[in-house]
Amino acid sequence: MTPPPEPPAGLPLLLDAVLNVGSELDLMPTLQHLVESAVALTGAKHGVLGVFDPVHGGLVEAVGTGDVQPVLPPGEAPDAVVHAPDTLALPIHVQHTVFGRLRLTGRPPGTGRTGFTDDDLALLRILATQAGIALGNARLYDTAKQRERWIEGAAAVTTALLTGRAGDALTTVAEQARLLAGAAAGVVLQPTEAGGMEIVAAATTDDPQELLGATILPGSAVLEQLLTGEPVFIDDSATDPRMTTEVRSRFGPSMMLPLKADGKLIGTLALPRAPDDRPYTSVDHLLATQFATQAALALVLAEAQESRERLAVYEDRDRIARDLHDLVVQRLFATGMMLESTQRRTQAEDVRATLAQAVDELESTIQEVRTTIFALQQPPADAPTTFRGKVLRETAGAAAILGFTPSVHFTGAVEAALADPVQSRLLSHLRRALATASRRPGVSRVDVTIDTRTPLPDGRAGVRLTVSDDGAHEDAEPAALVWHAPR
Repeated sequence: MTPPPEPPAGLPLLLDAVLNVGSELDLMPTLQHLVESAVALTGAKHGVLGVFDPVHGGLVEAVGTGDVQPVLPPGEAPDAVVHAPDTLALPIHVQHTVFGRLRLTGRPPGTGRTGFTDDDLALLRILATQAGIALGNARLYDTAKQRERWIEGAAAVTTALLTGRAGDALTTVAEQARLLAGAAAGVVLQPTEAGGMEIVAAATTDDPQELLGATILPGSAVLEQLLTGEPVFIDDSATDPRMTTEVRSRFGPSMMLPLKADGKLIGTLALPRAPDDRPYTSVDHLLATQFATQAALALVLAEAQESRERLAVYEDRDRIARDLHDLVVQRLFATGMMLESTQRRTQAEDVRATLAQAVDELESTIQEVRTTIFALQQPPADAPTTFRGKVLRETAGAAAILGFTPSVHFTGAVEAALADPVQSRLLSHLRRALATASRRPGVSRVDVTIDTRTPLPDGRAGVRLTVSDDGAHEDAEPAALVWHAPR
């Protein structure tokens, strides 16, 4: 019986290599297995596999064994086959497109061979053909996962903005995009009055404050594209002549994407990577652009929702103010007049004194209600954190009723000198004084002074609030409110 023929040399290794390459779905492990299998199959000393961008060309990824050699030396075409004593290189096709390039170099000591043979090339061609199928599947799988991450990220941003869970909307967009893109930073730029663009929100692994305020100056080539709502893709921020920001030297590849919705340019989302990081691919460009469009729409919807909520607050405040003025104040005023009339008719001194006290209490209540109405008519806004800011907010709100902004003067270390309870009482007296001034006829000027340098008569440290106006005063009303109290 004739024995079966011996299998061709290298066939068992080839079968193992094909199985090894096709055992993964993730792209990077598949690339690494391919290089390791090619090295084992041919006995090469080094192996490197470079991946090209399928749309724009250019190397976007490289994996290797040992010392990584150049994937594509100068003058060598991506689809060329090179067969030399110490070098073996050939393209890997995925659906008739050059996906990448595999290069093997050198022979390890002790192999008994000094160069690559025709058999090595034949085995490598078979491996490359099978690898093309596996890499195509891996690339589709990797793209699908990448798309899923961007979709989920866009949905998370939309949910955060529309449910009010986002602290700062622009920073939320920048941070989510940075994580999805694997960028070193995520920043949002907005147009400036001078015609440039300025970074107004930033998210980085370091201190984002270092990026805030950086400006693209007017006249920049990249600025013209950004202001017209066109995306800009940068291979190297540090060397691209279109980049003019002072922070460009810190970054490498970058995407600059318009945040545009309903024809309105909200700003630009920039996602720069580290200088030595891999460049963005055409798939990255597409997914990030779609994310920016979705994020811009979410920002517009969130702004509209906030405007509706603010309008609802205005309407509710107007209703409360009308109810207080039309019902409560009128009833209190009528009751006060009844008591004053009764006071004039009664003869008993104790009854007169009690009625006088009741009238004073009613007048004080009316004043407090009017002060509340005045506060309700002020626009809702973020509460200031400093006492000066709170005072300026009260006077700015008064401008809507007075028709002008009161003049405000601070004397002494106001912030450091006044405790919280004193600040609260000062603000209450200030609101009452501004409400009183707003009802006086002919008022064209109101002066507010807060002085912490004037001591009390007994020598203790004090604070003096003075609110004066130039309106018509009745004899019973003071020309100015003065409140002097210990600090």
